[in-house]
Amino acid sequence: MNAHEGRVTRVTGPLVEVAGLAGLAMSDLAEVGHQGLVSEVVAIRGETVTLQAYEYTGGLAPGDPARGRGERLSARLGPHLLGGVFDGLLRPLDASVVWLKPGQAGHASTVRKFQFTPEVSDGDLLPAGGCLGTVANPGQVRYRVMPPPGASGRVTRVCGQGPVTDDEVLAVVGGREVRLATSWPVRTPRPFRERLPAGAPLRTGQRVVDALFPISRGGTTAVPGGFGTGKTVLLQQITKWCDADVIVYVGCGERGNEMADMLGDLAVLADPRTGGLLSHRTVIIANTSNMPLMAREASIYTGVTVAEFFRDMGLDVVVVADSTSRWAEALREFASRKAELPAEEGYPANLSSALAAFYERAGRVVTSAGWEGSVTIVGAVSPAGGDVTEPVTAYTQRFVRGLWMLDRDLAYARHYPAVSWAGSFSRDTAAISSWHARHGDPEWEDRRARLAATLAEADRLGDLADLMGITALPADERMTLLAGRLIREGILQQSALSDLDASCSGGRTSALVSAVLTVADRCQELAGRGISAALIEEQDFSPVLRAKDEAETTGQIAERQEVMLDRLSALLEQT
Repeated sequence: MNAHEGRVTRVTGPLVEVAGLAGLAMSDLAEVGHQGLVSEVVAIRGETVTLQAYEYTGGLAPGDPARGRGERLSARLGPHLLGGVFDGLLRPLDASVVWLKPGQAGHASTVRKFQFTPEVSDGDLLPAGGCLGTVANPGQVRYRVMPPPGASGRVTRVCGQGPVTDDEVLAVVGGREVRLATSWPVRTPRPFRERLPAGAPLRTGQRVVDALFPISRGGTTAVPGGFGTGKTVLLQQITKWCDADVIVYVGCGERGNEMADMLGDLAVLADPRTGGLLSHRTVIIANTSNMPLMAREASIYTGVTVAEFFRDMGLDVVVVADSTSRWAEALREFASRKAELPAEEGYPANLSSALAAFYERAGRVVTSAGWEGSVTIVGAVSPAGGDVTEPVTAYTQRFVRGLWMLDRDLAYARHYPAVSWAGSFSRDTAAISSWHARHGDPEWEDRRARLAATLAEADRLGDLADLMGITALPADERMTLLAGRLIREGILQQSALSDLDASCSGGRTSALVSAVLTVADRCQELAGRGISAALIEEQDFSPVLRAKDEAETTGQIAERQEVMLDRLSALLEQT
């Protein structure tokens, strides 16, 4: 730590200017005031150093002391993260720490011990990123203990099997001590050996996503939507039901009651993988709107650093950021305090590059040790007034591989999830289609293409029907409108409150899609054979429409499909 102290000369919100503090570089940490508020260097002009404070600066005044810490903003990484709740600087928030006071380091109320099982012996050669051993955890995540990036060599002094604390030395590798807990600068991506192309899809349990706009493991997607369109609910559903090994949920500037609901649900939600609690393999970073502004800016980088840490163990990790708009607003406010020249809508000129750098840290990679892991980023965007042309939304669309656009009209019509099939896209469909073909489902792309085409045509015909009346349309076009309704109500709508329908497996999704498309084809066939369109439209389609709520297996869905086909076939006999 730099013993030389400077003095505060100016304080304006989170911006603090200090004079006489030599030896600092950009992004170095400093402590200001008598409470030692954590701050980061963002500008150096001569002898004046500008800091952004990550804590509340009330009471800080010119003349207060400041000193450098000789390090960069880093995250403390270890097995304590799993099942934990942290603030934007990754300081623990547990039952004993209701609120972190300025200058408070934050620590767990008790010293935790973890069961360590070594996998190397004294004298072994350990490559970079290799595994020293594993740590048991309630979430049954394969937690590998690795030396810091770049460390390799002969192993000495390996700790035996048994309970250890996170600060205990487990081994010495190449002359460097390895502890259970380590740290890493949050603004620096962790190294890996090779980046891999898109491959397997990330199962989210949400049919509109998995069937129409899928995301690959290691991919990126954005969820733009105005107030009340269901962003937080959709992201929480993905957090609960996606098939990732570890979930990192970053509540960036969102309302505290939403975070409280999220934590309450996770505390009781069963993990479909293990039967235990889902929270055991979840890391929550809660930096709500009433917490310090610039800690919100840091929380995004903290979250993705945690994800990269678990990725390096060969795990698939999902980062859910809710929302990146609040993060961008923090950048805008601080830029205005620094008197930077504003760009569009007052945002800093480097907004696009900051967004690109964040999403660039996603990916499916080969780690330094040769394992395959991935970081998938799902970021919410909250455009003011629902204006999707504003800078954060517009820039984000340039850098992500997928977009799940939320539609206000669908949300107000109680269609959940309110993902617009007209405004959304996925750039990974070709790779995911190839993956499905290699894994026994070569018809996946055809089903997806038919869904998209039918919905688009139904939207077009719906406008004509509103203008001229549905009876003015020919029978085949009325059947297309009927097919669009069956797809919307029988597939795309999904209840987050239903025990059966809250999440849908890949097999059930495929069965539902096949059932609805088969019934739609039969309707089109009957119309072509002269059956009245009105007579077909009057039929009770509940066997297929209610299959998503009542049929638990693919076999039961197939039975409901046959019941509906029999009803339609009876029309031909009646006429």
